Amino acid sequence: MSPPILIILHQEHSTPGRVGFALRERGYALDIRRPRFGDPLPDTMTQHAGAMIFGGPMSVNGEEEFIRREIDWLAVPLREKTPFLGICLGAQILARHLGGKVAYHADGKVEVGYYPIRPTASGRAVADPWPDHVYQWHREGFDLPPDAELIAEGGDTFPVQAFRHGDRAYGIQFHPEVTHAMMCRWTTRGHERMALPGAKPRRAHFEDRAVYDYAIRTWLASFLDHWTGRSAAGAAARGGRIGARSGNNQHQLARTSGSSARD
Repeated sequence: MSPPILIILHQEHSTPGRVGFALRERGYALDIRRPRFGDPLPDTMTQHAGAMIFGGPMSVNGEEEFIRREIDWLAVPLREKTPFLGICLGAQILARHLGGKVAYHADGKVEVGYYPIRPTASGRAVADPWPDHVYQWHREGFDLPPDAELIAEGGDTFPVQAFRHGDRAYGIQFHPEVTHAMMCRWTTRGHERMALPGAKPRRAHFEDRAVYDYAIRTWLASFLDHWTGRSAAGAAARGGRIGARSGNNQHQLARTSGSSARD
């Protein structure tokens, strides 16, 4: 059995959404921890196949002790060259750890909704194809950190959208994990964000999802194949062989089908 993926979340009821489904499809269990509520972070990654830090409403420039602890803790997966992915706040934590600047836009503009993105040649080598719009929910952005490579850029508001540090660590400003249910919650509980400069109205979030979400799903599958070195199809084939040997093919098929249901 493969070691689990360490999942770091920041809200009491947060989930890894579509990313969690995709990792399970590839045969990984998820070790979910919430340092904000006292969960410890490992001193070594020898018991984990990778780590991800997800988003949250807090800022890397704030005074929360758990954020400072996560910034410092990133030395562990980076030192051990364990695959790491930071999403939104997680990417900002990685940028700050590497010595990059994280800040609000000078004119107070935000990205809340779907916005254009353009991969670099290096980005296309990591995953292809890329969507031309991605889902955003952030007020702060980052400069390209030292010793990092730009793999995707956005518009003038937040031009650095994704970067790579070495061969194993990635930071992305956007949210490929968002399901329809998550979007409903975010746009309801965080409705005040849509009144900020540059934000899209709630209606546009759902209209644009119908246009852009398939391409984001496709990109996420390609990226996670690269990041894990394992495809969902390959994991399903391995599971089928195991099920056949144990006489449990029907149970295996039902379990795989159930885990594939998502928004």
